Amino acid sequence: MTNFATSESSTAASGPCCDQISRSLDRAEAEALAVRLSAAADPVRLQMLSIISNSASGEVCACDFVAPIGKSQPTVSHHLKVLAKAGLIDGHKRGRWIWYRLGNDAVRSLANALNGVVSSSDEPD
Repeated sequence: MTNFATSESSTAASGPCCDQISRSLDRAEAEALAVRLSAAADPVRLQMLSIISNSASGEVCACDFVAPIGKSQPTVSHHLKVLAKAGLIDGHKRGRWIWYRLGNDAVRSLANALNGVVSSSDEPD
């Protein structure tokens, strides 16, 4: 059986255990990041981001996702809507089609935000 008085006095002697947090995401930052990560955390949406980022012109027509992804147009539209709502892509209409490009530094900012969450100035030995 653990003796909490002994454990507590041992911790007090070696220093505080609960004052080690230097920075963390606040709730609003965490929720915003979770929305973007959730949008990107789908194989079809990752394929779409890859297709856009590898496009010679930097943009892709919505109709051009159907064949490489192997999904119907309504499914493609759904995934594009999720990515757009998360700010990872932007779309603009040309004629009857919408052309998509990566959002302003969206993928880079997502990677930087995730890196900021998991990086530490004190690397473990």
